[in-house]
Amino acid sequence: MAATRIYLDHAATTPMLPAAQAAMVGAMASWANPSSPHADGRAARAMLEDARRRIAAALGWGGHVLFTSGASEAIAIGLTRAKAGRVVTSPVEHDAVLRVTKGAERLGVDGKGIISLRHSRLRGDDDGVGERRVLAIQHVNNETGVIQPLDAIDRNGAILFADCAQSAGKLALPDADMIAISAHKFGGPPGIGALLIRDLALIEPSGGQEQGYRAGTENLPAIMAMAAALETREDWLQRAADMRARLDAAIEAAGGVIVARDAPRLPTIASYRMPGLSARAQLIQFDMKGISVSAGSACSSGSLKTSHVLGAMGWDEGAAAEVVRVSFGPQTCDNELDSFIEIWTGMAAKVRN
Repeated sequence: MAATRIYLDHAATTPMLPAAQAAMVGAMASWANPSSPHADGRAARAMLEDARRRIAAALGWGGHVLFTSGASEAIAIGLTRAKAGRVVTSPVEHDAVLRVTKGAERLGVDGKGIISLRHSRLRGDDDGVGERRVLAIQHVNNETGVIQPLDAIDRNGAILFADCAQSAGKLALPDADMIAISAHKFGGPPGIGALLIRDLALIEPSGGQEQGYRAGTENLPAIMAMAAALETREDWLQRAADMRARLDAAIEAAGGVIVARDAPRLPTIASYRMPGLSARAQLIQFDMKGISVSAGSACSSGSLKTSHVLGAMGWDEGAAAEVVRVSFGPQTCDNELDSFIEIWTGMAAKVRN
């Protein structure tokens, strides 16, 4: 990032950690195809399997780790190839989940964006035909930062698929059967992620690499960087919580609205409404002043379409169109936050006047 700019869009992607960069460069210098039977290939295979063990250990995961190109592919593999009946999900999921679960049953959410627990008891079978359902729920919402109480959901035998793209490397993993993660959300490189799965028998194999569950040569340099990023995490969430509390207070004092204010939220993500000024106008003005933020998910902010997450939470289209997302990373400092607050409050004052 340019030194003169302030980057507050870490939920979209966060810069690679130095240790991850070094691991990736080092792996590129000695890279070979891990599937090749010769000595170089066997050495690459040993590095790959060692990284697999390191990633599982860093995440406290006791099951299998299948490498993918990112969370979106992990979601597609887990939800389209699950040996189960219908998928049950929520209306506030990432687009990657909604794309592959069209027509699925959607659980309701309340005004905080939290799954309505009165609808959370699921039958273990699929209407009596002997197949388990899949419950696909995001651990942390990518737009609002809301943390879903996954451990409080009585899934009654259903397979729990947790999208942990935003929470992996920050929060403890939930007790799920399948989990999707993406390295570029926690300081690794883009283009690499994993499907964590407790039992490979939960999904249909496809042939190829990754024990026959994902075809394609493994991206060993990116995998090594992913492992290094997870192992070199610093404990900065309390600092992020302090910064966001200060930002929340300043936004409210200036007449702004905090999305899901009273919900449990990951400290690194917050969304704010500036009444009277569209998100499009806000993004342009922030960008011109050297600040990078987004309007909802980075995957849809290019089109600036109305957030389906806010709609499901009961926000009307006009109010939802005035919301921007701010997200922190370990590099975010107090001076950058002060600059954002000054610019936000100045913009809000002009709108009021």
